[in-house]
Amino acid sequence: MLMSLFQFTTRRLVSQAYCGLKPPPSKKQRFCLEMARPSSNMADFREVFAKAKHIAIITGAGVSAESGVPTFRGPGGFWRKWQAQELATPEAFARNPSRVWEFYHYRREVMLSKHPNPAHLAIAECERRLSKQGRSVVVITQNIDELHRKAGTKHLLEIHGSLFKTRCTNCGNVTADYKSPICPALAGKGAPDPEVADAVIPVEDLPRCEEDGCNGLLRPHVVWFGETLDADVLTEVEKELDICDLCLVVGTSSVVYPAAMFAPQVSARGVPVAEFNMEATPATNRFRFHFPGPCGTTLPPALARHETELIS
Repeated sequence: MLMSLFQFTTRRLVSQAYCGLKPPPSKKQRFCLEMARPSSNMADFREVFAKAKHIAIITGAGVSAESGVPTFRGPGGFWRKWQAQELATPEAFARNPSRVWEFYHYRREVMLSKHPNPAHLAIAECERRLSKQGRSVVVITQNIDELHRKAGTKHLLEIHGSLFKTRCTNCGNVTADYKSPICPALAGKGAPDPEVADAVIPVEDLPRCEEDGCNGLLRPHVVWFGETLDADVLTEVEKELDICDLCLVVGTSSVVYPAAMFAPQVSARGVPVAEFNMEATPATNRFRFHFPGPCGTTLPPALARHETELIS
């Protein structure tokens, strides 16, 4: 029954994926928020962690902030004179694929110079260590930067896609692509300064599909504002959240739907949820634990080997 409720609620919100819509809380929700008081007792969290067999870790932009990853959100979050929500849409790509590809080329080039921080590394090390004990860790990330993959995380669900994958607008083929630049026409393009003019690259010179006989225009394989999440990925997320007995929410604002519903739904069925974030979020008081501060500082000691673990 609980899983059916979770699936219904999640699927109902899929249409709002990655568009930042935040439904107003009901009176019942507001009452629950006022009643709850999360703990910041690390010793208590560590006891729960030591017993967990299936750990789900949901991550957002905050986990990559300490790696110097730009978010293009909020004050000053511009690429040239546009914010992400003006470029990361199907309509923007249809109007001006050259400009959108310049934006993503810049982001790809930036990410090639970035490295996982202690939070990414702690998650990957925890997964490796617990797998030897017959325990599982899955990372469900809203990030498209692949820093979890760079850190060594294996069981990874990228619900918003990846900067380093492309999808053909003609045949639909999805391919990993780490070339720098992704095509010759984008070499040296994409500078973020407001005074830089658009390159106005002919569409035939933008990234093209290499499948036999296709040559269709490629787009970044990311979920844009107004688009829905991949149904297969969402199904995997639902399966993992249904079996998890501990959930961590790391560096996420808990306002982007449907991801914002994941942890509260897990908490609603009595599973401990721990939030690691710089500040409280709209969902904080629905969780058992809240640890404020930089994720790279708070997360490593939380996920370190517990004294009850066998060393292998």
